[in-house]
Amino acid sequence: MSAIQPPANPEEKPRVKAVFDDIRATRGSDFINNIWRYLAFDADLLERTWSEVKAVMATPSALDPLTKELLYLAVSIINNCNYCIHSHSAGARAKGMTDEMHVEVLKIVSLAAKTNHLSNAMQVPVDPEFMVGE
Repeated sequence: MSAIQPPANPEEKPRVKAVFDDIRATRGSDFINNIWRYLAFDADLLERTWSEVKAVMATPSALDPLTKELLYLAVSIINNCNYCIHSHSAGARAKGMTDEMHVEVLKIVSLAAKTNHLSNAMQVPVDPEFMVGE
């Protein structure tokens, strides 16, 4: 059960409608997924969050769109966000993630979690060679 309920008619608010219209235009789809519907309870939070997501995930950059989705998926797994795991798995698939790539991401996330825990448990000092810029 969700902690809040989304507004019944979110697009009645002009600011919310403007964000939803931008999401549709940016994605080239009429689909507005639940995260945006739920965030519509607060227009400021909706606008800020969409602006950040659009700037990072939907703007061309040094990372290709599939790599961005794979990174988002990995972080969502680590943060145990069920919604984002599903959302970014679907996003990654839409951008070309294969079953083999998905398995590899899961192996990397699992391995990183294991070695992170071991390193933290043993309090392994950082090698001086890894201290770039310090």
